[in-house]
Amino acid sequence: MQIINSLQDVSDGLTALAELDDRLARIIDAVDDVPLRRHPANFASLAHIVTGQLLSTSAAAAIFKRLEETVQPLDAETLLRTDESDLLKAGLSRAKVATLRAVAEATAKGLNLEQLALAPASEAHKSLCKIKGIGRWSADVFLVFCAGHTDIFPSGDLALRVATQTALNLPDRPEIRDLDAIAEKWAPWRSIAARLLWAWYRVQKQGRETTPL
Repeated sequence: MQIINSLQDVSDGLTALAELDDRLARIIDAVDDVPLRRHPANFASLAHIVTGQLLSTSAAAAIFKRLEETVQPLDAETLLRTDESDLLKAGLSRAKVATLRAVAEATAKGLNLEQLALAPASEAHKSLCKIKGIGRWSADVFLVFCAGHTDIFPSGDLALRVATQTALNLPDRPEIRDLDAIAEKWAPWRSIAARLLWAWYRVQKQGRETTPL
């Protein structure tokens, strides 16, 4: 199983994408930097992803910072000992508090995120989505940035939908299933395509961060 571990891996993926789709070749030339952005496959990283569900990148970053200040260290055991009221004060919704507790309880019962990151993508994705509150987007982002899988495309990400529309000059913002179909052409480098399009969207946003993790 190939894993994205270095900037060279990103570069190799971009080279392959330029050959697969000449529309992406133009975008690669327009983007100065496509970062690696690898994160540990641990509870804190998954908590970061959960915090960002359905929020802008800037809002998610602010709430996650407060969560880190509230739960020290940010691990499953400490979170389970933290009062719900303190988590709500950090800016989390009740639904996200419930999701974080579900993740923490799964971890306490034996879920090993480091080992899960080494599993085949379909197996890891299925295991993550068994946790209440973890859906496709959260699992996809974990597999891209924490597990380093090469061929995951988080089509549910709003920034990716907007970026794909502008990058490919589409008349409308693609729906999730439409974006899934578009991204099939970029296999087996869909995770690199996602990184490229997030970087492209950052250019459109004049440097404002657009990547979810």
